[in-house]
Amino acid sequence: MNSASGTDGLRARARRAVRTELAELALEMFVEHGFDETTVDEIARAAGLTKRSFFRYFPSKEDAVFGGIDALGEQVVEDLRAQPADQPPWACLHHVLRRWAEKIHSSQRDLTSLRLIETTESLRARLHQKREQWRQDVADVLRERSGLDAFTADLLTNAATAALDTASREWLRGDADRMESIDRAFEQLAPAFAGGDPKA
Repeated sequence: MNSASGTDGLRARARRAVRTELAELALEMFVEHGFDETTVDEIARAAGLTKRSFFRYFPSKEDAVFGGIDALGEQVVEDLRAQPADQPPWACLHHVLRRWAEKIHSSQRDLTSLRLIETTESLRARLHQKREQWRQDVADVLRERSGLDAFTADLLTNAATAALDTASREWLRGDADRMESIDRAFEQLAPAFAGGDPKA
């Protein structure tokens, strides 16, 4: 590795570290004071930065909330891409999404971010946009790795999203175990998607 690339790598890591710290600080302030009530000026001042510096790391206040979620979405897509080529698409989605749901459930920071989003109207609208992009990325991976047509890839992706949402609602309703609810949702839909073919 030459010195130029080494310096670039250090700068990139330093930027990621500052971005992560800034996002965590912003999240704490949003939870304590409210998202709409907390200004970029206040976040920047608490971080010892200028408002202009804040915008070097995040294009908007909303992006400070979604930084970790964006990274998570990218990791899920990469994990799907890395699964064995002979693994059926529905089983692949179940395996990867269950694992990441478990990681999110065990991360207080991720849960705090999701709760904030669910209780803030402007963030819910932004989440909808981001989920649309995530679904497209997942469907694209399914087409790449399994040779599915666009219709089937979209159908599988949307069904998997519905399975996760249904499991989450079941968990919120009472004492249901979140992971067991995810397994139940995927298993109930499995016969319709055997081998990735909704007609099988």
